[in-house]
Amino acid sequence: MKACFVGLGYIGLPTAIIAATEGGVDIKGVDLNPHVVESVNAGRLHIVEPGMADRLRQAVDSGKLSASGAPSAADAFFIVVPTPFKGNHQPDVSYVEAATRSVIPHLQPGNLFVIESTSPVGTTEAMAEIIFAERPELRGKIHIAYCPERVLPGNVAYELVHNDRVIGGLDEASSQAAVDFYSRFVKGTLHRTNARTAEMCKLTENSSRDVQIAFANELSMICDSAGIDVWELISLANRHPRVNILRPGCGVGGHCIAVDPYFITACYPDDSKIIATAREVNNNKARWSADRVARAILDYSLEHGKYPTVALMGLAFKPDIDDLRESPAVEIAREITGKYGKKLTILVSEPNISSHPEFHLTPAREAFDRADIVVYLTGHTPYKELPRRAEGKEILDFCGITSQYV
Repeated sequence: MKACFVGLGYIGLPTAIIAATEGGVDIKGVDLNPHVVESVNAGRLHIVEPGMADRLRQAVDSGKLSASGAPSAADAFFIVVPTPFKGNHQPDVSYVEAATRSVIPHLQPGNLFVIESTSPVGTTEAMAEIIFAERPELRGKIHIAYCPERVLPGNVAYELVHNDRVIGGLDEASSQAAVDFYSRFVKGTLHRTNARTAEMCKLTENSSRDVQIAFANELSMICDSAGIDVWELISLANRHPRVNILRPGCGVGGHCIAVDPYFITACYPDDSKIIATAREVNNNKARWSADRVARAILDYSLEHGKYPTVALMGLAFKPDIDDLRESPAVEIAREITGKYGKKLTILVSEPNISSHPEFHLTPAREAFDRADIVVYLTGHTPYKELPRRAEGKEILDFCGITSQYV
């Protein structure tokens, strides 16, 4: 079995690695970024994902995985590229379409074509029509399916193998072909459905999480106004056998939970009121958090007659990863540095990356020691080693890093 993975990012590369090492598939990875291609071929992981670096070297050294800038002939083709926005949070499937068009010349009867990229409902059918418009002789001769990923960054190596998967073929034969492929390395159950249901399933999973997080974030703002420790409150409320409130943060980020709900609200605006409101709440939490930092800066300045040194702790959208996509922490850091960068010293810490194009990075301990105001935006594990309280420092904790109830 030979497979071609178009897109070697946070999902495409780990999936290709697991398919090669666990499934015995010969993988050709494709990416438009020459640096990514070079890194993969050298056996170097260009993302932060525990357990994947050794597996990548194993796959490359064994000859099971190589990368290039263009697709080539294979038995199966997988589209694992980004689906960003255009305009007012409208889904942009141009990357999926471009990736689809890139493999069309290489498709042969009997091939499997799978989209894993998060997509609006109907995208798989639309890509099928693009394929058949250019290659009408392939209609009824190839298998087309949608199979969304559902992994947690930081635990991808385990979840790619053990999580259940949803397989949505355009017909039963396509579903079976996709099941045959994924069963090579997936130990979880493979659930068959149609492509539209599979597409909506991915959007539903992350929209559900977004709504749950919105409740926690809204609760945190209410507790701030009421003078209540939200972390203690949630800990107590979750003692109820049928209550499970999630942890609040400074917003919601990542290329899934912060993005996927818009794929529903853009297509079904009249029927997605709760989903749309949850997005507003979570976006507002980032603005609210930035305002809280600004207020702390003003209060310190008025009390001490000088501007404080501020440490912004964390840029990633969740703990212990290097993924900054859609991160509310990044937006907060931009707002604070944009407003105060010329007036006071702002130290930015992100232990999971070596550099950032906008911010000079400071080691966590140095940032903490130098700061008058410490702002925890992301709950990275190294921050737990810092003092929870320090004389003369104000600590704003938006992620529970200093709470005894977390």
